[in-house]
Amino acid sequence: MDDRESVTARRGDGDGWDPRQYDRFAVERAQPFWDLLALVEPVPGGAVVDLGCGTGELTARLHAHVQAAATTGIDTSAAMLEQAQARSEAGLRFEPGDIAAFDAEDRFDVIFANASLQWVPDHHALLARLAHGLRPGGQLAVQVPANADHPSHTVAAEVAQESPFREAMHGTPPGDVVLGVLAPQRYAERLDELGFGAQHVRLQVYGHHLSSTDEVVEWTKSTTLVRFRRLLPPAMFEEFIDRYRERLRGVLGEHAPYFYAFKRILLWGRRQ
Repeated sequence: MDDRESVTARRGDGDGWDPRQYDRFAVERAQPFWDLLALVEPVPGGAVVDLGCGTGELTARLHAHVQAAATTGIDTSAAMLEQAQARSEAGLRFEPGDIAAFDAEDRFDVIFANASLQWVPDHHALLARLAHGLRPGGQLAVQVPANADHPSHTVAAEVAQESPFREAMHGTPPGDVVLGVLAPQRYAERLDELGFGAQHVRLQVYGHHLSSTDEVVEWTKSTTLVRFRRLLPPAMFEEFIDRYRERLRGVLGEHAPYFYAFKRILLWGRRQ
């Protein structure tokens, strides 16, 4: 998944992250959250951390489901955290932090990461660090996108290699972070290696009915295109979007509505 910039990309204005743009598809983005949450067993009185909490709305749902005494949401986006702070309550708090640097020791009963770990490199090592942060019997729950082969991603990478965008990014456009996501079976193997006695790993396709093919562009503007938005001047980024939209129409066709098939990996494990 990885342009080697980790989740330090997830900051506020000036770095491409826009909570309002991201929330345009809040209902669609919530579907895998609920499926992941269903795998997590309540731990009344436990300690929970949500890595990449965003605006905190779903972190509050996690806190209630687990019946935790203390839940901490972590994100690097100042814009996201500004909204999250309004959801703070007894036992639920939010703080800035780079989840790529997360390294706790036997502190948490649940480590939860919904659509955030794709921004962190080296998932083989990452899972070891997360396992280290769990108390005995602790649970790890992760959801990551696995759709790097979809035209919404591949076309963006192709356009980034064209003039004038490539030159504006000093000849090295950042790569698609989703390419760093492991195969589902490799996650299962790694969980077993790390002593997760119980586990559940699956690849799931989520079907999103968007109003048109062009809505795919609006979706990706708040995800995979963020890496280009942070590097290109505003006017050039708009030029990038125009070319990307036209090219994507040529590949996907012009449909209204458009069925956006989105692959994701959900994994859960309980540490022995």
